[in-house]
Amino acid sequence: MLPAVAAASPALSQLPRQHHLGRRFHLWCHRLLPATPTKASCGAGRAGRRLLIASAFASGDGPSRQDVEYSAGATGSGSAYLGLFVRWLGLDNDPHDREHAVCTLYQYSLGGRKSIDEIMQFPGCIVLITSLLKLESTRACEAAAGLLRNITSVPIYRKMAIESGAMEEIISLLCKSTITPEMMEQCLCTIWNFSIDDNWRYKILASDFLSKIVSYLDEEDIKVKEAAGGIISNLALSPSNHGALVEAGVIPKLVHFLQTKEDDYKIIRKEAKSSLVLLARDDYYHSIIIEEGLVRVPLVGSTAYKAFKPLPHSWPSFPDGSEIQRSSHPSKYGATELLLGLSVNEKDTKPNQAKINAMIGRSNQQFLARVGAIELDDEGNEQSGSENNDLYTILPWVDGVARLVLILGLEDVSAIKKAARAIGDASIHEHMRTSFKEAGAVKPLLQLLKHNDVPVREAAAYALEKLSVSSTICQKAKEEGGLELLVNTVKDPNTPVKQLEKIIYILSRMFDMGISMVAAPERYAHEDVTSAERSIQGDTDNGSSAISHTFENQEMASELILDFDAISRLTKVLKEAPPSLQAKVCCILEHLAPSEQHATAMTATSIGSVIEAILEIGVIHGTRADSEDFDNLPSVATEEVSQAVSAAARLLTKLLNFDLFVRSINSEKFTSLLRRMLKTSFPLQSKDWLAACLVKLESRAGLSGNHGVSSIDMEITIYQTIPRLVEQMMTSFSFEKKRSAVIELNKIISSGVLEYTRAVADTGGIFPLVKMLEEGDGGALEATLAILYNLSMDPENHPAIVAAGAVPLLKRIVLAEGPHWTNAIQLLRTLPVWYPGSR
Repeated sequence: MLPAVAAASPALSQLPRQHHLGRRFHLWCHRLLPATPTKASCGAGRAGRRLLIASAFASGDGPSRQDVEYSAGATGSGSAYLGLFVRWLGLDNDPHDREHAVCTLYQYSLGGRKSIDEIMQFPGCIVLITSLLKLESTRACEAAAGLLRNITSVPIYRKMAIESGAMEEIISLLCKSTITPEMMEQCLCTIWNFSIDDNWRYKILASDFLSKIVSYLDEEDIKVKEAAGGIISNLALSPSNHGALVEAGVIPKLVHFLQTKEDDYKIIRKEAKSSLVLLARDDYYHSIIIEEGLVRVPLVGSTAYKAFKPLPHSWPSFPDGSEIQRSSHPSKYGATELLLGLSVNEKDTKPNQAKINAMIGRSNQQFLARVGAIELDDEGNEQSGSENNDLYTILPWVDGVARLVLILGLEDVSAIKKAARAIGDASIHEHMRTSFKEAGAVKPLLQLLKHNDVPVREAAAYALEKLSVSSTICQKAKEEGGLELLVNTVKDPNTPVKQLEKIIYILSRMFDMGISMVAAPERYAHEDVTSAERSIQGDTDNGSSAISHTFENQEMASELILDFDAISRLTKVLKEAPPSLQAKVCCILEHLAPSEQHATAMTATSIGSVIEAILEIGVIHGTRADSEDFDNLPSVATEEVSQAVSAAARLLTKLLNFDLFVRSINSEKFTSLLRRMLKTSFPLQSKDWLAACLVKLESRAGLSGNHGVSSIDMEITIYQTIPRLVEQMMTSFSFEKKRSAVIELNKIISSGVLEYTRAVADTGGIFPLVKMLEEGDGGALEATLAILYNLSMDPENHPAIVAAGAVPLLKRIVLAEGPHWTNAIQLLRTLPVWYPGSR
């Protein structure tokens, strides 16, 4: 029985506020039940009380949370009242009573943890609350969702809510078309609470509800956006969810929020940044984020920036070190150095957009560093549980690039290392590499190669290796004296292997500037073997055009790499390195080989035996007959070996210009290896260099006997020239290239060597030749008919010629009675489908 209200109670207006609320609750109960229960009132029972309370709710006189809370504190019977409201949630009660009860409990739950604990002391209440989500009443559903939101904010009740099926009901409610923004907010915040626990995140993804959550980021209600962003931020805490999040398209939406400057978006910006930082841990997703215009920047602590001291300049300069040109029209008021805009109108001094962005970024970051606001001490607290305590933030690329370069100039070793690695990670395309160059990153990175800390040197080498993909970066590094610094690093015996590998990659790219690596294959593509031999011999006598083209680069290298130690170190690396690195070392040595002094040093280091070992490995990898496990070899490994073999062949070709080297090697052994490799399954591009090297080796060594020139010419023609010409007919989009390939192939076939005809058929040349019957005319058509006629002399080729559709095309040529119809009818008569009189 509810307690009665004393008749002598003071007036409500004279009571304190809290006491007033409690008295109001007692008076409300007093109106429902008389102070002295009568027989009739007792007989009314539960149904009568429910009817009275329902009418009181309907009139707006129901208790608030403060009423019930004060009554519980004043009389100790508040739990009894809460129990009454929980009982009214039952399915056997009137829907209106259930609605009013859940609204009251929701108001009471807003009191915090203590209020929620009092509600949850009644077993089964959370099941009753969950069942209310199915009611048609919008008010009841919203209150039930809000009550679940408050309950699930307490960790110990979260599991109970999951087991009661609350998440499934919440998701079903969100799928309704009649859901209101308020109800949507409460439901999403409840799921936000569930997503805090790693054990329940999989349920959100397993429900196929992720795309729906992502779509809520486009809602107009800011509260709904915040709740959806919070769910995504929690889901991103589990790396296993990253793939699903990216596939759902969260990155562009999160980037949009992060770039929005409105004050209302403060919370969603924080959640978006947290999610992007977590997604950026994966290299692929980091690349997508960079494509959207953001950069990941390490948080190094505000203390590290105290060492920042802007360098004084008598005249301002761009971030990359280049000076701003002085105006040719100085101010008569003496303000020329202050008003730099006076020279902007001059075309020669107008900076490009990249320089402007670099200046803006540098100004912003240096200003923040000077005022101590560049990094707040609590900025990375939300990532405190991240691995290795490596905390990051996400910035627009203009500010991010400038801050990374600024960190390179600090004294904190850990900060410098993180910034250098972040620069390497962000250098994924030319735009970012150019941005770092304009921001002045190249010079400090080169200087860090001399740093006392080994991890810092390795991080700087990593960043330069990523940046050096750009030719403009290589040129900038040369201007900053980087070539000499890199070569000295190679000569240093204390340089770690990892750093040395990256330095070699950088040097190979710097030497490759302005060099056409396909010059030789393109030359051989338009000449026969004899002319190729003559061309190579001409290179020996008169100097290669490629060498002349890069004479200045080699002359610079000659001034720097003059000692035996550097070449000895490179030769040692070439001997022990994996194939991918071997190709880069060969590239460097190839550019040094034209110098007799360098070639002599290479000969002294027994480089011939190293090249021989590379070719032997290539034979094993490229020949199926010599390797039982060839099919199990990864294609990437085979490709790397072929590149190393091709680079070794180019180096060998250059070294064959010197008699000292030729006398130091076993020419017959090299010839045998090169001939065997022509028969391997390596790409044709590698075989082009092998063929050129084989011709050069034969001409220099003057071999005779079993390895005659004619035999070598035949093998080169079969395994390199004919496959290349057939591939040119099959893949080229230019008719002129196809025409030249057919004519050259006809010259080879007309020599009468049976093996040449078989090589054309074995490499799949029949189908492109038949195609030329339809496309060709004049000399190309005549050459095609001649080749097909030679092929038809072997009955084994007849099915392929017929299957390629040659018969209808040949009949069309015959009926047209053009200049080559007699050749066409001769070819028709050799095929089994020809019958006399069919013309």
